[in-house]
Amino acid sequence: MLFVVFSFAIATDFQQLANLANQRYGSHAKQVVLKLESLLVSLQSASEPEQLKRINHFFNANINFVSDKKNWGKKDYWATPLESLGTTKGDCEDYSIAKYIFLRELGIPDERLKLTYVRAQVGGPHSKVFQAHMVLSYYANPTDKPLILDNLISEIHESSRRIDLTPIFSFNSKGLWTGIANNTKGSSLKSLSRWRNVLARIKNDGIE
Repeated sequence: MLFVVFSFAIATDFQQLANLANQRYGSHAKQVVLKLESLLVSLQSASEPEQLKRINHFFNANINFVSDKKNWGKKDYWATPLESLGTTKGDCEDYSIAKYIFLRELGIPDERLKLTYVRAQVGGPHSKVFQAHMVLSYYANPTDKPLILDNLISEIHESSRRIDLTPIFSFNSKGLWTGIANNTKGSSLKSLSRWRNVLARIKNDGIE
């Protein structure tokens, strides 16, 4: 598995983003945004494994899992990273979106990152309980098994170790890839519509 170190300038105006966070959510949100800026600056020349580890930890630590119904009064709402950090709440899609956006901000190429819908086995290897879930997958090389960034566990593992997850479909800003399920077309198209919507709102927040 080959990892490459890149150095990129941070494109987002974090002072403007912090001020927006303060206006919408208060001083705590502003401080979290500034902490994120400091983290990104410190990671500009770090290896990709270190970037993955630190970004995964940051968002897992600063967002508390809350269902969309409880948080937004909607069955399914994809929040921008600013909304997730501002409210300190989000669900699996929100963690994955935020990690994707800021790993891209660090210069990790789009083709290495995919938001992946999975069927998650809950309660251990013998459980018959499954739920829809989203994770962020990282491919060091196109033919490698991906590393999985997940809000359910703090460690990043290769997909072969995550036998509790069955991939359904994945996507990024370049396209969509189906997994093993046969009935993914309708749900994947709905997800792409939500994806386009949240990307537009992220841009409106000033996140590049």
